[in-house]
Amino acid sequence: MSRTIRFHHWLLLLIVALVAFLLLMPTKVKPVAWTPQPAPSLSSGPYADNQRLKGVERVGAADIDGPEALLMENNALITGLHDGRVIRTSLDGQDTKVLADTGGRPLGLARHPNGLLVIADAVKGLLSLDAQGRLVALTTDANGVPFGFTDDVAIDKPGHYAYFSDASSRFGYGKDGQAIIEHGGDGRLLRYDFQTGKTSVLLDKLEFANGVTLGPDDAYVLVNETGAYRITRYWLSGPNAGNHDLFIDNLPGFPDNLAFNGRDRFWVALYAPRNALLDKTAAHPFVRKMIARAMTLLPRPVEKRAFVLGLDLEGKVIANLQDGSSDSYSPITTVREYGEWLYLGSLKAKNMARLPLSTALQN
Repeated sequence: MSRTIRFHHWLLLLIVALVAFLLLMPTKVKPVAWTPQPAPSLSSGPYADNQRLKGVERVGAADIDGPEALLMENNALITGLHDGRVIRTSLDGQDTKVLADTGGRPLGLARHPNGLLVIADAVKGLLSLDAQGRLVALTTDANGVPFGFTDDVAIDKPGHYAYFSDASSRFGYGKDGQAIIEHGGDGRLLRYDFQTGKTSVLLDKLEFANGVTLGPDDAYVLVNETGAYRITRYWLSGPNAGNHDLFIDNLPGFPDNLAFNGRDRFWVALYAPRNALLDKTAAHPFVRKMIARAMTLLPRPVEKRAFVLGLDLEGKVIANLQDGSSDSYSPITTVREYGEWLYLGSLKAKNMARLPLSTALQN
């Protein structure tokens, strides 16, 4: 057999094996057909490409892995890391202290009025950490369904309730891509009662429930639906109490965490811009199942872009911050406004970052 014939023989076998893998490889993903709206333009309009996040200042401890959550207290930053540690670091990174090791993946942080640090841990559930460093599991399931991916948490002003998200009851931490491809609506918005210890489901059938924050006067809670490019609002008081609506829809990327500055605006971190292939195959579950199989071997087709949006109290875009350069601080997964600065956290970066609020808000 000639060398050319052998090459084509092996090439044919490789193609057959690849096709068989894409068609037959067992996968947990069971895609549901849906039809997203056309993605907004990134070349013009409210989401036009820019470099306003270019050259952000790196702050806090360096060489840490995935500072997702951010709390600013006493001019120091508290964050959770990929290895399970919760740390406090000075802005210059010279003073760093480990507050706890959850043994899981701390993603969301909120301070209770009584001093407890409440942690949304993707693996361990909703936890609390007291001043003595004692970790307690507050809740790990709701309505008999264990949390699959506890994501973010916000606490109301009286300290009565913690509002938090279970991104996906089917897919755990690290499987977010599979959950988004499936689009099965297994995310939930939950509420923990500190007085009774009970956990209730406020909303279910959410498309990867992610960031959570409370609005003015705790009148409503917002939750990001990463897999549907939208932010859903659940009313807690007033004539709409118990109902939900859309705060903003058809975002230009995958919304991760969001935060309220306590006065007049929300900040939304977008993990990455929308993916054309994912949108175009949304109505074709068979093709999306092949994509899910391919993702077990290939890196995710995610564009590297730093992306943050500011929204007013009506859900209107008032700030559009981006940086698509190769050295951008990305993906940005958390954004918090403290004083005269906007602080940024990332699921994958090795430090934290900030930029002047005046820069973020300039027209």
